[in-house]
This record gives sequence, structure tokens and C-alpha cells, in this order.
Amino acid sequence: MDQTFKPAPSSDIAMLVAIMAALRTPETGCPWDLEQDFTTIAPYTIEEAYEVADAIARNDLADLRDELGDLLLQVVFHARLAEERGLFDFGGVVEAITSKLIRRHPHVFGDARDLKPDEVKALWGQIKAAEKAERATYRQAQGLPETEPKGHLGGVPVNLPALTRAVKLQAKAADVGFDWPDTRFVFEKIKEEIQEFETAYSEKDSAAIEEEFGDLLFVMANLARHLKIDPEASLNKGNSKFLRRFAHIEKRLAEDGVHLKDAGLERMDALWNEARAADKVRKTEC
Repeated sequence: MDQTFKPAPSSDIAMLVAIMAALRTPETGCPWDLEQDFTTIAPYTIEEAYEVADAIARNDLADLRDELGDLLLQVVFHARLAEERGLFDFGGVVEAITSKLIRRHPHVFGDARDLKPDEVKALWGQIKAAEKAERATYRQAQGLPETEPKGHLGGVPVNLPALTRAVKLQAKAADVGFDWPDTRFVFEKIKEEIQEFETAYSEKDSAAIEEEFGDLLFVMANLARHLKIDPEASLNKGNSKFLRRFAHIEKRLAEDGVHLKDAGLERMDALWNEARAADKVRKTEC
């Protein structure tokens, strides 16, 4: 990279690609960026995706713009790493996704017009299945290892958040009829799993406790799916509520000159209930 390169803020994606190339240029680039590879950058990619979701949940649209930029940087970074290895570049990434969008929307860009929503969904599934088979054939011809489990439940990424992955696995099973026909059966299953967890706990069987806890979370994810609730989003709202109420405890104790560790559970619980009451008032006013 020419050392006279002086980047300036720009809306042109080519500038971002050029800046990334400069950061990765040996001797003149950034030492930290030069140390990175696909594996070390992957956690940041996941983190940035979560920060995009967080900005949306907070309805902070200015922050959303910045977080989308951070996520885009991750794509450009991975593309640069691949380009250095002679695999593909950012243009190849763009070509791959534009090709996929055109291929998967023949009802928009092709001859399959005037389809109903359920017909679009069925066609989408057929196209994805064909793509999956094509990839499997290619990998087999290249002598590459399998990247995902075979069978109907294959294709659900292993690295998804566990609750999200549970919902996706259950949804795929439901596509072929493996599902409870009514939500009340899910509630019955939850009661059953709670009893099994309590049994494991009473027997002090640590392995069984962990297993039964996982089963309980799995069936709770199933209930979320039946109720059309995103379990990750729901849990994040619960986290936010906990943070807000605990902050109330801290604030009230600080006003009284009391340290958290000296407050005691009874006093903190009373302040927690005070925060709960304030939440109810706030909901009523809204």
C-alpha cells in the first residue's frame, strides 16, 4: 500500500475496502489488524451482529447506523483475509449474495410470478435444498469433510445461540409433522420436565441436573415457538428489566449512604419490590 494514501470519510464502499487493505499491509499497516485471522475475528463478527440487534431493540436509529457500519467492517475484514489467501475478495462476496437473491426470488426476477405466500415459502425451500445438494456434491468431489449433520435437521448452524438453535431445530421437525398440535401439550411437557429436574436435584446427581435443566430450557424454547415469541429477545427484555430494577436498588441505597454489601437481602428485596411497583405505574401511564 502506498504510504501516501490518505483516506477520507466516504460513502463509497471502495474506500472502506481500501482502508482495510491499508490496515493489513505488512510493515505499514496496523500491528493488531495484521495479527488477526478468520478465527480471531469471528467472535467480533458475532458481537457486532448482537450490537446491531441491541440498537434495534433500543430503537436507537443513530446508533444503528454506526453498528451496521461496524458489522460491515467485519465482512470487509473477512473478505480481505480471504483475498490475501487467493480465495475470494469483497467483490466475490457481493456477487455471491446477489446471485443467491436472484436465484431464490424467481417470483420477482424470473418467470414464477403471482405466487401466494405459502407457495413462495415452498419454492424457497426447494431452491435451498437444491443449493445444499449442489454444495454437498462439490465438497465430496473436492474431498472436503462434511460441514453439517446429514438428514432433515441438517443445516442449522451449530454456533447459533442455544435457544435460537433449539427453535430452528424444532421448526424443521415441525415441517414434517413432528410437533404437538396444541400449546396445552407443551405446558404439560414443561410440568413433566420440572418434575424430572426436581428429582435429579433431590438425588444430587450433577450430571442429571445439567441434562434435565437443558431439557427444560429446550421445551421452554418450544413453548416460545408455539407462542411466536423470540426466546432470545424475550430473555434480553428480562435482562434489561433486571438491570433497571437493580439500578434502582443501587440508587436508593446510595441516597441513604448504604453500600450494597451492607444492605442485606431484606432491604434490597424491599427496594426491588419498589422498583416493580414503579414498573407497573409506568406501564399504566403508557
